[in-house]
Amino acid sequence: MESRQTILSENKAYWTGRASGYSEVNQVELETGQRKKWSDCLQAEIARQFPGIAAAQLRVLEVGTGPGFFAILLCELGYDVTAIDLTPAMLKEAKKNAGAMAGSIRFMEMNAEALKFEDTSFDVVISRNLTWNLPHPDAAYAEWARVLRPGGLLLNFDANWYAYLFDEQAQAAYDQDRINSAEQGVWDQNVGENFDVMEDIARRVPLSSIRRPAWDLERLQRLGLQPWADEQIWWRVWSEEEKLNFSSTPLFLVRAIKD
Repeated sequence: MESRQTILSENKAYWTGRASGYSEVNQVELETGQRKKWSDCLQAEIARQFPGIAAAQLRVLEVGTGPGFFAILLCELGYDVTAIDLTPAMLKEAKKNAGAMAGSIRFMEMNAEALKFEDTSFDVVISRNLTWNLPHPDAAYAEWARVLRPGGLLLNFDANWYAYLFDEQAQAAYDQDRINSAEQGVWDQNVGENFDVMEDIARRVPLSSIRRPAWDLERLQRLGLQPWADEQIWWRVWSEEEKLNFSSTPLFLVRAIKD
């Protein structure tokens, strides 16, 4: 069986190469209406669990910050933010994108499956578009649950990104997204260099072939959390271009509370 370290090393190499391009995607989000749309979403989700509690009193961990989009929004909202990523190149982009806020966010290089924090260290753990990419997502969820305090909130935004590699109907829908994006003249984020490398990795990580978020709900229940899923969240937070690009792989939100 292929080792966890092999896939982690390949992931790190791939995302190092993608850091600059992925940062451009985050910069577009920061410069458009996506900034407020996502900020409002995050604020509402956290406030639902912690009504009346000042943001500065809540410790938030973002896992897989990439170029820092969520970390920046959470810092703007006043939360005490720690943001981790496996890839130093991504953290470099995140600090650059954060600008004057960079000193107010604890950016740390760390593996999502092996956190270096004490138990019950955070009120909120949040992630976007990361879980699908992990060699051992079950270990990651166990770690995220471990560092949550009782009553803490887990928010995971993700999708069945590479289901098309294992399912003919998903492949047909994915291909149609590429056609629709080209016909509408929309920048297609699934077209570019080295996507074959990511597809090769995706074939070897477990979640690409598993229908989600059912898997996530079952795993989090086993860990003693109270989870549920919002499979329509993409309508609230995606731009019209993203809806055109990714309609075959709609974003979902897994939300869980630690007893």
